[in-house]
Amino acid sequence: MSDQSSLPALIERFFTERLICQQRASSHTIASYRDTFRLLLGFVSKERRRPPSELQLREIDATLITAFLGHIETERVASVRTRNLRLTGIRSFFRFAAFEEPDHSAHIQRVLAIPSKRHDKKLIHFLNRLEINALLAAPDRTTWLGRRDHALLLLAIQTGLRLSELTSLDRDSLVLGIGAHVRCLGKGRKERCTPLSKQLIAILTAWLKEPLRCNASALFPNVHGHRLSSDAVQYLLEKHITKARAHCPSLKQKRVSPHVLRHYISCLTMSCHGGTGRVFSGDLRLQ
Repeated sequence: MSDQSSLPALIERFFTERLICQQRASSHTIASYRDTFRLLLGFVSKERRRPPSELQLREIDATLITAFLGHIETERVASVRTRNLRLTGIRSFFRFAAFEEPDHSAHIQRVLAIPSKRHDKKLIHFLNRLEINALLAAPDRTTWLGRRDHALLLLAIQTGLRLSELTSLDRDSLVLGIGAHVRCLGKGRKERCTPLSKQLIAILTAWLKEPLRCNASALFPNVHGHRLSSDAVQYLLEKHITKARAHCPSLKQKRVSPHVLRHYISCLTMSCHGGTGRVFSGDLRLQ
């Protein structure tokens, strides 16, 4: 096999040509596939006792990939959903390899035939008004961090933005004049424009008057002026949920993630409109 068709070269072209140039995949997709191959190559090199740079495409067979998926579930204690997500990245690469290496078609077909695993879909919790008020009261608004967290949580609750959309917001993503709204690039590269309530406008207007940290352009930066990561948002949410549970016992029965915050709006939508459309949260009186 030539250098152009070796496994490392194929993986490099998969990322640079297929994902970035041809498909224009999002940074989240690229990061997910990168992590998949980082784990896969680490597992394969350990099993084959060879460095990743010396591996060939034929060595990554269906049996080995099945063992890797089992390793993800058992030793890394990942969920079935995560296992299927890793398999999605591997399938995408092998579909690309099918056109680049047609002489390996039978080998590739066996890999593509690996099925996703079925799993139970648990009911996602949602927060009621008392629980939301307890969460919003948790940040210490006498501090810069507390005011940031309160504004971030209120924006997440009243707009239903995804976690990736929240962390990607810049200060100029907000329009606080007539027809106040927040703009973001959402899932599937769809531009979203979400209206803001009067309460949220007041909170965000005050937040924008806060002193900038290192000339940060991000709407919700960390103390060093850098953009918040997804892990950082999950950490601050868990910190405030832990505090809120002391004043709202019903929160002790719920596992609250950033995604759960979106279901507060969904719950109101179902009760107000029979499950159709999305209710605008301008009349909500949250803390």
